[in-house]
Amino acid sequence: MRAISYNLRKHRAAPELAALVSEHDPDILCLQECDTRSLPDAVGGLALVEATKGNRLGLALYVRRNTFHVEQVRTIGLKKSLHDRLLKPAHERVLGARLRDIDAGRNLVVASFHAAPLTALNSLRRNQIRAALDELESIGPGLPILMVGDYNYPVFKENLGQTVRDHGYSLTLSDDHTYTRYRVFRGHYDFATSVRFHIDSIRTLPQGTSDHRPILVTAEPH
Repeated sequence: MRAISYNLRKHRAAPELAALVSEHDPDILCLQECDTRSLPDAVGGLALVEATKGNRLGLALYVRRNTFHVEQVRTIGLKKSLHDRLLKPAHERVLGARLRDIDAGRNLVVASFHAAPLTALNSLRRNQIRAALDELESIGPGLPILMVGDYNYPVFKENLGQTVRDHGYSLTLSDDHTYTRYRVFRGHYDFATSVRFHIDSIRTLPQGTSDHRPILVTAEPH
């Protein structure tokens, strides 16, 4: 299974999606910071499953319809940062779906995730990640779960990794930095947390018009 995650930087990188899907042929496309009112119903061979509605710049999920049957979709609000409370940029920070692999005859859960911005504390983002994984587990108890997106967690990842492991999940970074706009903030912002998945690779794709680089996750549920 191949999944691309991309923060579109306030929808600026949306025109790149068709070429991105054509070149890398993903089964799943997870987006953050997209204008949910302007999304197409399909990108290449991928169909729009759902987009968040609580805020203009939100999350979206596309899947290959001849590969997956969508059984359940859920948007999830998480504990808010001060930034969220004052400016209200995003209430729904997780968009998850339980899918059935048509050929393999097995179910799995995938999700697009966007953590609180860098103005929040790392402890809040850890809280959000734990809560998001708990909510996704409720969608499909015991199923393979893959959550990809913008974690806004460039430093002190050892603390995050331990938190995720204590929760029974794995944290996997890509092969190169994903955020490059400001040198002081460069790092791995976009990555994956998973359980009951074997992550073959996570590749950072070339820079587009977004300040984030997209990542391509190749994984196998087990």
